[in-house]
Amino acid sequence: MLEIGLTGGIGSGKSTAAAGFVDHGGVLIDADQIVRDLQQPGEKVFDEMVSKWGSEILTTDGQLDRQLVANIVFSNPEELTALNAIVHPAVREEMTNRRQFHVGTDNTVILEIPLLVESGYRNFDAIVVVDVDTDTAIKRLVKYRSFDEEDARNRIERQVSRELRTEIADYVIENNHSMEAFDEEILKCWQWIQSIDRPETGRELPSLTAKE
Repeated sequence: MLEIGLTGGIGSGKSTAAAGFVDHGGVLIDADQIVRDLQQPGEKVFDEMVSKWGSEILTTDGQLDRQLVANIVFSNPEELTALNAIVHPAVREEMTNRRQFHVGTDNTVILEIPLLVESGYRNFDAIVVVDVDTDTAIKRLVKYRSFDEEDARNRIERQVSRELRTEIADYVIENNHSMEAFDEEILKCWQWIQSIDRPETGRELPSLTAKE
C-alpha cells in the first residue's frame, strides 16, 4: 500500500484532484466525508456537538446545520478549537480503521485531509498540496459554491498559510488557470506518484501522528 496525503486550502480544488486520482486508479479516504458521517444523528461527535452548542445548531428535521456551525466557529478561534477537540480524535480513529482495510494490498491510497498541516499528520509516503492564490479561491467559492465573500475570506484566514502548506509538500499542483490545465497537472502528479518506490508488503500501518 502506498499512502499519499493530499491537502489544500478551501477552494483550492483538492477534491477535484482527489477525484482525478481515483479516475486514474487511486483509492480515496476522504476526511471531510468521514466528518460528515460522524456528524450524523446518533453518532458520538454529533452528540458532543449538541451538548456543547445546544439544539440551536440543528435543522428542523434534527440534522446538524453545518453552515450555522461554520458561522460560529470560523468567526471565533476559541469555538474552532473546541470543535477541533471534538472532531479530530474521532476522525483520526475512523481514518485508521479505513486505512487498515488496505494494508497488504498494492493500492495507492489517497488520504484527502484539509487540515493535514494543522493536524501534524506526516507519516505518508508523500504529501501532495493543491495550491491556488487567495483571490482566485474566493472567487471560485462565491461563484461555484454560493459562499458569501466575507464567509469565504474568514474561512481562508482561519487556515494555515499557503507557504506553510507548500513547505511540507513533496509535490505541489498549481490550480490558478483553466480546468484543462488543472487536469494536466493532476495527470502529471499521478504519474509522479506512480514513480515512488512502494513500501515492502507487510509493514506495520504508520500512525497518523507527527513525525519526530
